[in-house]
Amino acid sequence: MVRNRKQHQQNENSSKQKSTSSKNEEKASSSNSNSTSSTTTTHNSNSSPTFSSSRKMIPSWYISIGVASIAVVMYFVYQGYLETRVNTPLDEKRIVPKQPDSEKFWNTYRANTYFGLKTRDPNSMVLGLMWYFPNKLRPNGDGIRHWCKLEDNLKKYGWLQHDGKNFGIQEIHEDNYVLETSFIKFYTGKFGGEWTARVSVTPKNPAAITEPISLIWYAALDEKSEGNLKATYTNSIYGIEGDTRGLGSFKVNLHNSKGNIIKQSYLSTVAPSLQYLKETVLSNLRLASDKMTKEKFIILAGDMLDDNTKPNFVALQLNVEIPFTLDITFQDVSNMSSFSDDFVALPVGDDYSKLLAKKRKEFETKFSDIFQLQQKGYSKFEIKAAEAALSNMLGSIGYFYGASKVQSNYNKGPVPYWKAPLLTAVPSRSFFPRGFLWDEGFHGLLISTWDLDIELDIISHWFDLINIEGWIPREQILGVEAVARVPEQFVIQHNTNANPPTFFLVLKHMLDNYPEEMLKTNRLQILERVYPRLHTWFQWFNTTQKGEVLGTYRWKGRQADSIHELNPKTLTSGLDDFPRSSHPTDNERHVDLRCWITLAAGVMKQLGSMLGKNVEKYEETYNYLSDNLLLQEQHYSTKAKQFADYGLHTDSTSLKRPPPPPLNPNRSPYDPPPPAPDMIRVVYGHPELRYVDTTFGYVNLFPFLLQIIEPYNPILGVILTKLKDPELLWTKYGLRSLAKTSPLYMKRNTEHDPPYWRGQIWININYLALKSLYYYKSQSGPFAEQAKDVYTELRKNVVSNVINQYNSTGFIWEQYSDGGGKGSGCYPFTGWSALFVMIMSEKY
Repeated sequence: MVRNRKQHQQNENSSKQKSTSSKNEEKASSSNSNSTSSTTTTHNSNSSPTFSSSRKMIPSWYISIGVASIAVVMYFVYQGYLETRVNTPLDEKRIVPKQPDSEKFWNTYRANTYFGLKTRDPNSMVLGLMWYFPNKLRPNGDGIRHWCKLEDNLKKYGWLQHDGKNFGIQEIHEDNYVLETSFIKFYTGKFGGEWTARVSVTPKNPAAITEPISLIWYAALDEKSEGNLKATYTNSIYGIEGDTRGLGSFKVNLHNSKGNIIKQSYLSTVAPSLQYLKETVLSNLRLASDKMTKEKFIILAGDMLDDNTKPNFVALQLNVEIPFTLDITFQDVSNMSSFSDDFVALPVGDDYSKLLAKKRKEFETKFSDIFQLQQKGYSKFEIKAAEAALSNMLGSIGYFYGASKVQSNYNKGPVPYWKAPLLTAVPSRSFFPRGFLWDEGFHGLLISTWDLDIELDIISHWFDLINIEGWIPREQILGVEAVARVPEQFVIQHNTNANPPTFFLVLKHMLDNYPEEMLKTNRLQILERVYPRLHTWFQWFNTTQKGEVLGTYRWKGRQADSIHELNPKTLTSGLDDFPRSSHPTDNERHVDLRCWITLAAGVMKQLGSMLGKNVEKYEETYNYLSDNLLLQEQHYSTKAKQFADYGLHTDSTSLKRPPPPPLNPNRSPYDPPPPAPDMIRVVYGHPELRYVDTTFGYVNLFPFLLQIIEPYNPILGVILTKLKDPELLWTKYGLRSLAKTSPLYMKRNTEHDPPYWRGQIWININYLALKSLYYYKSQSGPFAEQAKDVYTELRKNVVSNVINQYNSTGFIWEQYSDGGGKGSGCYPFTGWSALFVMIMSEKY
């Protein structure tokens, strides 16, 4: 598998030349035969024999033009072929079925909203919740809650329990109130199921004076959904009726299960896009007063369309007194009436409460059986925190549909990828409500431990996105709601750029821990279809990301001409601003990427063997790359006693602000001074090809993190000793990402970019470290006892800090401070930070 691409191309060219030569010989032979026949015929006829010779007298310039024309045509054909490769799907059988079964159809697939439901339909109708307190509403829309946003400054929100399929319950804390949202799905109806949802609002202090709240429940169609919506009014409360191709005819009914409704209103209109639902509501709010009491209310404007225009957005607003409980039912009414024998009312009120309590108990039982935290001595609160972490990951699984914008070196500008669905967990509902390739592999470790089939479903969706080159876009921004949350500079995905192939982590986890369960027919069928796609993905990595020296690899995508970065970022590695060589070149060797490829080769061998494939090449590749002597030869600095990247590097750099440009002599004295220029990098020392060994952090640990270091290798003992050094990576809260002794420890990469992977504690890498320590302490090598000691203390530090921060802040965080363990970055971050549940349960 590790091969010389140049030699491979030469062999191909040689083969093509032989083929061309053979065809030319055949043509020549055919031509001679025809010529002889023609001459014979000519001599035996009454025609002039000069006819044959006149055919041979074609001017050379005419031939040249013909050849040139063919060459031009072939060039443009080939260019067209290169241009379309980036958005051409791999020619393999789709893994994801076109129609999901009813169990998977409905769910809380709108991770970007506080509470929303949709189906696995490319043009699904969406339903969801907005709310606001009338006395806190601002003209610009501040105060209306809809999308999860950091700017809302909610005290706490997230799923307490969610099984990933049929039920979930969530708490949202705003000021002195708690909103509880929940849903239960039922496998009735003909179009993928029905459900009951609930929104309850209660005061934290029942004795305190409460204020009214406005709850808005809505249904919306996107611009390509085929269907109808209309507001209804039955049993003294508004509802919604409609029909779509994917759902048939349906009713959404509201039920006042507890409390007093002060005022009702509705909106029926056309929203320009799903991304503007909140803005559509805001522009259609009106101030009204009661004729009798003269009391004023904020209401929705009603029907805002003429008779010839169909609405795509219907919103129902209830102004209510707190406490209040609203139940919402979605029922399939295709070919059914409320008087038919087939009609079964969905549970609301007390019936729903009893069923919800039953679902909660079932969740607790399953969670306990799988993770066994009580047996490991954890308290009730710690177990509840773990339940919430898992539930937030499962409740943050989203269903997206759309096309990425992609760019290759052969395209003048970005082109659309093919339209496709994606089922994926998201790192953060508030800040990253979309799919990330390297995050998703870590997510899968926890998801597969809970439910293998949910994870295989997610893997199937991701690998249906692989193109003919073997590339998968690393960030998935599909659909208008997802695009609206991403800065423009990050939308376009480049096909030269990789991301760590963490799906191999998930596959290894499943194969190691659930070998018998993976042999079930339905799962084997998925793996059979995934395998050729994995093979193509591996080949893409092994060719496009290989280094100049055999067996080495480098992350492409670093900007060598960057003048504003202290150290050019390596976004493709997933470790963004972790310091690499100061001057990116083709000579770089990245030790973490080499280790990812080693892991991938081993998993391909393991999976291929299970599926009965020929894995000889993968075995050779794995044995070659995992050879510790070769690894040390290419990546071990004997001077610093650590593994390291290699490249053109100097530590003598800093950010300096250049002098401002001279002022325009003709400027007015009233003109504001021009802005100061951005700081630029200044290099003081001459860079040299060398190991980047003055830096020590996560990257340097990868041969240990992915268990490539042999248990008897003395370097393992050196690594274990360094892990416990407080001046390097050790803290009371977990392993920091960059040693305090490193030149760029906690330094900004630009004046606008604070440090990210330069000292903070990240749970995904701490998980890998603990996974490896767990492995090495179980081996019969000389460092087993040392690994056990480090493991025991590090596990306790990581778990206690994450739970303590959850207790004090209400959230799980993207990263944690190495100084005091305080949560930092975005929140809630129940992507890979939720892996502390795996650490608690020792599910490695």
